[in-house]
Parts: sequence; structure tokens; C-alpha cells
Amino acid sequence: MTRGAVPDPVGGPHVYTIPAGTPFVDALAAGIMARVGDSPASLASVQVLLPTRRAARWLTEAFLRRSGGKPLLLPTMAPLGDVDEDDLLLGGDEEPAGPPDIAPSIPPLRRQMMLARLVAAFRGDTVTADQAARLAVELGRLLDQATTEGVDLGRLADLVPEAEYAAHWRVTLDFLAILTEQWPRVLAEHGAVDAAERRNRLLDALAAAWRATPPETPVIAAGSTGSIPATARLLGVIAGLPAGAVVLPGLDQELDDAAWAAMGPTHPQYTMSRLLPVMNVDRRAVRSWPAPGVGCGSKSRIRLLRHALRPPAAASAPMPMADAERAGLADAVENLTIVDAPTPREEAAVIALALRGALETRGKRAALITPDRTLARRVAAEMRRWDVEIDDTAGVPLARTPTGVFLRLVVRAAAEQLAPIALLALLKHPLAAAGGSPAALRARARQLERTVLRGTRPAPGVSGLRAALAEKEISFADLLAALEHAMQPLMAVMSRAETDLGALVSAHLAAAELLAKTDQ
Repeated sequence: MTRGAVPDPVGGPHVYTIPAGTPFVDALAAGIMARVGDSPASLASVQVLLPTRRAARWLTEAFLRRSGGKPLLLPTMAPLGDVDEDDLLLGGDEEPAGPPDIAPSIPPLRRQMMLARLVAAFRGDTVTADQAARLAVELGRLLDQATTEGVDLGRLADLVPEAEYAAHWRVTLDFLAILTEQWPRVLAEHGAVDAAERRNRLLDALAAAWRATPPETPVIAAGSTGSIPATARLLGVIAGLPAGAVVLPGLDQELDDAAWAAMGPTHPQYTMSRLLPVMNVDRRAVRSWPAPGVGCGSKSRIRLLRHALRPPAAASAPMPMADAERAGLADAVENLTIVDAPTPREEAAVIALALRGALETRGKRAALITPDRTLARRVAAEMRRWDVEIDDTAGVPLARTPTGVFLRLVVRAAAEQLAPIALLALLKHPLAAAGGSPAALRARARQLERTVLRGTRPAPGVSGLRAALAEKEISFADLLAALEHAMQPLMAVMSRAETDLGALVSAHLAAAELLAKTDQ
């Protein structure tokens, strides 16, 4: 028996599922410990591949809950999309071959700037630098999606016979020649590939290495549904490894065949319906992942969701339902509440109250799941009224961090030539000090607001502020001198018809540093 592995009593691909409603990472941790034991050596020998880095953090917490907080040697946990050349040396050869020679990828920001140049050259004077950068982002997304799905963009012209498509489609094809003709030449000149192509090649190389020489230690891929074709191929290899296992999230094995065949790409089970044939596994042959000590969710609620998500194309073939099951659907809506909030602010307040209520019960946990980032920020702001900080697992965009907001306010004030609203927002930011203390600067900003910034708008720039103050015979010499020293170089660079990006960034950072400087 290989080290750390447990023989599987059933032959064929090792594919499991954790039912919907069951805490996925807790069940996964319990099953891994039941599979290999909880000794440090056996647990540390397991390699777990997860969809995201966030999932790896959650699984780490699940192992700690499982051990009661005692120290553990955890399995090796990594996201499926972060395969590196070094991972290809883990196949178990006594004399492993070196990793494949795969060209490096171009960093995303650099790729965007390179595509923006191509867009600007194609559109000429009809596009601004900002528009070219935005179009470059969209071209990059199209390129990544096509690469991920293995689609050849060079065949776009063959989609419709030339005699049948409209003139605007010809314009589109000419524009997309940036991707089909020019971009491949750019990649060849730099000896690079796109990040999505590099990921596909690494995943395929890892699959080939494990197929040729299976790892001696357990490899478990959990939580992925194989939405990326290269990932699906790797999952198929892992399912066939002697010590491998693929754990699917919430595979519905009770959905009738008519609905299973009719569901489209928007159905949550769709990607798994495409993955199972790749692994040569029948849906009803997938086994339940053993998770001792972990309870499952409400079966009646799962049945309700199954009926609610039933594809419309399968409506002509009703899903059979026993009387007991039909009666049980009423239990599925127990503890479900619908709140009609007239405004987004009230919606956030209601959610915040529900989360605060969960804190009153010892050991109770609560989570807000929403795709609306604005709603999530509103709820977090409401929770801060009770000094409760929410861990936003989606992270905080750089532009919305305190430093990011400060940098945006600096450049906005410069762009608007120190207009009252932009200037006051900058001076009242907690990071603004202008050589003194933030509190002192905020006090001076309030005095400046009351004195000259209410009423008739001063002329642009520091000179306009000086003229407005001179009329009232009031002096803010120290504040105006600090503003002029920090902002004048940036405003001068931004007022030019053309400028170098490096000079603009340097002036921006210099202004921000001078304004953030304190007396300490």
C-alpha cells in the first residue's frame, strides 16, 4: 500500500460528492482525516487541490475546528489555477524529468497597455488613451475566454458567409484582427504566451505527468466543477489515480433524467453534467464523501430548490413527487423570511440587524452572501456602528482602501484645480496632514470652508484661493504654501496637452507624500 493512502473498496474512478446543505469544508476535513488518519505524517502527505485561495483558508479553519484548536501538520493545499512548474516534479519518479519548457506569461497590466497601443494604432485619432485602455480590457477578457474554452479566434471570419453578414460585422472583424493577427506576433516577439494559455499548458502537463507516473501520496481535488476544460481533464486524471479522489460540491443525484438532459449553462449543475462524461462516471454511481460527525442540511429545502431550478424545457415531463415529499416542502420554507425594503439603506440596515442578532447567541455563526458589492459595503458600514468589523471574503478593492481613496482625492483635486468640494474632501481625509497633524489640518480646512469656500467659487488653483482670501483680509499662508508646494507640480503635469506616464505617476506620488507628511 502506498504511503498515506487508503485502499478504495470500489474500483473505477474515485468520484465523490458532498450533498448541498452540508458544510463543505468541514465535511471535507472530516473525510480526509477519516481517510488517512490524523497522525502528523499521514495528514501532511495529502495534497488537496481547491478552486481558490479563499477555499484553502476556509479548509485550514475547518481542520482547526476539527482538532479543537490543537496544532496540526496540515495537508498541502493549493488552488487548481496556481499550478507551477515545480508541481510537475511531484510525480514520484526516482529521477524525475525537468518541467516542460513553457514560455512565461505577460503580466495583466503590461498586456493591457500593449493592447491599448494596438487599439490606438488601429483607431487613430478617433479614440482617447482612456478609451483605448478600456477597449484593451475587453479585448483581454475575450482573449482569455477564448483561450480557456480552446476556441480559435482565427475562425471568426468563417462564422457567417461573407455575402450574408452586414457591413458592421466586417468592421468588427477588422478590429478583432488585433487579436487574430497582431497579438500573436507581439507574443512571438516577446517569447511569451497569455496567462490563460500558460495555465492550460501547465494543467495539461501536470495531468500527463500524473498519468504516466501516479503520485504515491493521496491527491484530492475538491470543490471544482471543471468549468475550465483543462481543469476538467486534470480532474479526470486525478479520479483515476490509485490514491486520488475528486469531491464534487452538491451533485444532484435525484434529479430526473429529463431535467438533467435539458438544463442549460445557467443551471448550477450544468458544469458537473459536462465534467462527469470526461471522467467516464455515471451521475448515480458517484459516492457520498464520508464525513463522520458532520450533519447535513435540510433535505426538504434541497427538494424545494430542485423543483425551483427545474429547467423549463423539462416542464412537459413532471418530476414525480410522493405525497409525503409534497407535504415536506412546507417545512422547506421554515425560518425563511422575505423583507421588502423600500431603499438600499433600509435593506442594509435590516441585514445588519439580523447579523447583529446572531452575535447575541453564543457559538452561532452568520454570513451575508450577495453578488452586490455596494450592498456588502453598506452592511459593513452599518455593522461598524456597533464596533463590529466584518471579514469581507471578497476583499477590498485597492481604490476603496484608505490609501487608495487618498490617492484618488489627490489626483481629483489636481484635475479640478482645487475646486471647493474636491479640495475639502482631500484636506479632511484622515491621511492628510500637510506637515502638521491630521486633526489640525481638518480644523484649518473647516475654517477655510467657512471663510471662502461657501458662496462664490474662487478662481482655479492656489492663486485663486489667495485672491479670495485677500478680499476678506484673512491669511492662510501656511496652508496655501503647503498646498502649492505639494500640488503645483502635479497640476502642471496634468495641464499639459501630452505628458509621459512616468512623469505623471511620479508627480502624483510626490504630491501624495507631501500632503500625507506629518509633524512626526
